[in-house]
Amino acid sequence: MPRIGILAVQGDFIEHRHLLELLGIPTTEVRLPDHLDGIDGLIIPGGESTTIVQLLDIYKISSPLKNKVRNGLPIWGTCAGMIVLANQLTNTRPDPLCLMDIEVSRNAFGRQVDSFETYLNIEGIDGPPFQAVFIRAPVVNRVGKNVRVLSRHTDGNPVAVREGKKLATAFHPELTSDSRMHQYFLKIIEGTK
Repeated sequence: MPRIGILAVQGDFIEHRHLLELLGIPTTEVRLPDHLDGIDGLIIPGGESTTIVQLLDIYKISSPLKNKVRNGLPIWGTCAGMIVLANQLTNTRPDPLCLMDIEVSRNAFGRQVDSFETYLNIEGIDGPPFQAVFIRAPVVNRVGKNVRVLSRHTDGNPVAVREGKKLATAFHPELTSDSRMHQYFLKIIEGTK
């Protein structure tokens, strides 16, 4: 059984942990570099991307995290996590980790009051459309040649992308009771997707 780390320095990491526990998946809350040891995948949750990046630096997690991902650790960023993973942002801050070949715009759908829910068809997710919760969500403006778009918003912009063992979603799957995105990430970790 794989063990999934959840970056737990800021944001909605508890919601990810609860959903994974319902699936019977062991988790580790990652707050320090040595918490990266013994995990088979890592989730960077939604939250405030600038704060997450600053805390990664303060707790000296950035460098070992980048090394692990470059050496094959599967990673999934949701909302702010997508921003943190990006190679490039259209905004001036934060400085992303540059782990996925995507360009991202923060708060692309507007402010908190512009948050919304919609249903998306997502490549690799069977069953009915997925309930997607967008809260001050980013959007992908550009994808590199090895990045696969898994889903697009009705405006045509990518909101779920994958590059090898790296996954990013502009929405918050952990804020619903639908565990299919988490199961998809498990399949990436297991090498079956």
